Amino acid sequence: MAVNLSVPQPAELRPVAGVRLGVAEAGIRKANRRDLTLIELAAGSRVAGVFTRNRFCAAPVQVCRSHLAAGPVRALVINTGVANAGTGEPGMAAALRTCAAVGEVLGIDAAAVLPFSTGVILEPLPVDRLVAGLPAARADLRADGWFDAAHAIMTTDTLAKAVSRTVEVGGRTVTITGISKGAGMIKPNMATMLGFLACDAAVSQALLDELVREAADLSFNSITVDGDTSTNDSFILIATGQAGNAEISAAAGADWAALRAAVIDVAVRLAQAIVRDGEGATKFMSIAVEGGRDRDECRKVAYAVAHSPLVKTAFFASDPNLGRILAAIGYAGVDDLDVARLRVWLGNPDESVLVAEHGGRAAAYAEEAGARIMAHSELTVRIDLARGEAAATVWTCDFSYDYVKINADYRS
Repeated sequence: MAVNLSVPQPAELRPVAGVRLGVAEAGIRKANRRDLTLIELAAGSRVAGVFTRNRFCAAPVQVCRSHLAAGPVRALVINTGVANAGTGEPGMAAALRTCAAVGEVLGIDAAAVLPFSTGVILEPLPVDRLVAGLPAARADLRADGWFDAAHAIMTTDTLAKAVSRTVEVGGRTVTITGISKGAGMIKPNMATMLGFLACDAAVSQALLDELVREAADLSFNSITVDGDTSTNDSFILIATGQAGNAEISAAAGADWAALRAAVIDVAVRLAQAIVRDGEGATKFMSIAVEGGRDRDECRKVAYAVAHSPLVKTAFFASDPNLGRILAAIGYAGVDDLDVARLRVWLGNPDESVLVAEHGGRAAAYAEEAGARIMAHSELTVRIDLARGEAAATVWTCDFSYDYVKINADYRS
C-alpha cells in the first residue's frame, strides 16, 4: 500500500491551455485495461526532455532524442505493458511506425511525435495493436483528460500520480499540471519512470531546456527505490505559451523565479509520489545531508544510505540498527571524511533525536527512542558532514517482503 498517498481527484487536475489528452484500451499486454495515451499539443508549443543514461536505452528513447532535436513537437504517445527495450532494429522500426501512425491520425509530421513505452523489457512491441488503438485515443482527446491519462500510464503502480497548481506570471495565471508513473527499478539518471509536465506559460526554448534539467535534478534524479536504472526513463516539460504572459527569455526576475519554483514544486511532488508508491513500500524516508563541501558530495552520501539494502530492511522492521547508516556513510566514497566531526539525527514528524556524534553513539541516545521514531511511516535521516555549506536531500523507501513478491511475479 502506498505511504500516505491518495488518488488525485479529477476536479483537482486543471486543464492546461493547448494540451488535450485521450486514452484507449489497445491490449498491448493485457486485455480490458487502458494502456494507450495520446497527448496533442497546440501549434507553437515548446518541449524539452531528459532521458535515461542506461546504455541499453529503449528504442522510443532514441527516437524521442532524435525528434526533439529535429524541430517542433505536436504530439506524445505512451503505451504501457511492453517497454520496447532490448528489441534491436525491429524495436526501432516499431517506434518509428508508431510515430508515423500518430502523424497520420492527427495530420502532423511523424517527426513531430514523441513515443514512450513502459513495461516488460526484451519483448517485442505489438505495434499493430497500438496502431489499431490510436483512433479511439484520438476520439477521446479532451483538455480534462489528465486523470485518465495518469491511470493509463501505470504499470506496477498501485495509485495514479498527478499534480496541478497555478502561479501568477507577468500578471497572468499560469497553470501547471503533471503526471508520472513508476514504482520499481527506481534510481537516479533517471529513475525508472515516465513524467509529463505541461504549463501554458510563454518561455523560451533555451530556458525550458535549462529548467527541465534543473527540475529533474531536484526531483526525479533525487529518488531511489531499489537502485536499478531503467531503460525507458523520460521526463518531458511542455510550455504551450497560451497563458498570455510576455515570453520569459532570461533566467532572472520575478516571473522566472515564480515559474521555476512552481515547476520544480510539481516535479518534486510527482517524484515523491513514486517513492511513496514504491513496490511494497511501508516507509517514506528522507535522507538529508548537510555540511558538505559541494552538493555532489552530499548526494553521494545520501545515496549510499538510501541504496543500502541493510538500511532499508532495518527501516521496514522498525529496527533501530543505526550502525548500518554509519557504515553506509563510511563507504560512500568521501575519502577524507572526518567521522569524529560527523553527526546523525533520526526523526519523524513528531520528534528528532541525535543518534551519533564524535565517531560513535551519541551519549544521550537511547534505543527506545529510536524504536519509537521508527514506528512511524515517515522518517528523516539527517546527516551533518561538518565540512562545508552544501546540502542535498534524497527520498527513498524501505524494502519489504512484498517487493520480492511483486518482482518475482512481474511477468505473470
